[in-house]
Amino acid sequence: MIKIQSLKKTFGEKTAVDIADFTINSGDILGLVGNNGAGKTTLFRLILDLLKADEGTVTIQLPAREGEEPLSVNSAESEVWKQNTGAYIDEGFLIEFLTPEEFFQFVGKAGGMTKQEVDERLKIFEQFMGGEIMGHKKLIRNLSAGNKHKVGTISTLLNKPSLVILDEPFNFLDPTSQNVLKQLLVDYNHETGATILVSSHNLAHTVEISTRIALLEQGVIIRDLNNIGGSAEKELEDYFIAPSKANKAEEGTEPVS
Repeated sequence: MIKIQSLKKTFGEKTAVDIADFTINSGDILGLVGNNGAGKTTLFRLILDLLKADEGTVTIQLPAREGEEPLSVNSAESEVWKQNTGAYIDEGFLIEFLTPEEFFQFVGKAGGMTKQEVDERLKIFEQFMGGEIMGHKKLIRNLSAGNKHKVGTISTLLNKPSLVILDEPFNFLDPTSQNVLKQLLVDYNHETGATILVSSHNLAHTVEISTRIALLEQGVIIRDLNNIGGSAEKELEDYFIAPSKANKAEEGTEPVS
């Protein structure tokens, strides 16, 4: 579980995030949507303690160990939660002078996995890699944008974290890879009970995989939508399509009903 309280981050006169009270439940697949500049990536960076908040806290509840109660920690004051977290925001999360094989082994070793365990775990992602990642002796920096994205996503899931954060995971991927990734994320959630946070401009993919959707506008969560069975789709379409229709009407290209 993640509890956000009185969280605020500004850049100059612009408020990027301003969230009074919001709880992400354990096991949620939360889709974070909003137009450019809504604050999605900034919120992720605050949760991951990559940015310092001006005000407020992010509290992360760790999975309970056998015979113990769950432990809740302030993400800005503790490092313990990072052992259970996998995230990919951008290429800055990669080590580009390594090959994918070297990078996966590095990530696995950091999580306490042996080389054999990493190799076995990577088999799950073979369809997603599509034969384009491994065995080509290419450094990550020489991969295409889509393949870099795949490496980042796979590394996020490699150590089976209980919290997964992915910013625009469908970017740069071809349609086949997008569909494979959707199934990977849903299966991962079902198999592990992990909490997954996904930010995306692709409404169709977000609606398809998310159990819950948060809509951001100017850093504020203006709607918190249950999305069981895709129930949030109509409300999201109305929100994103209505401004476009209004603009066309003002320009005289579409009548106002």
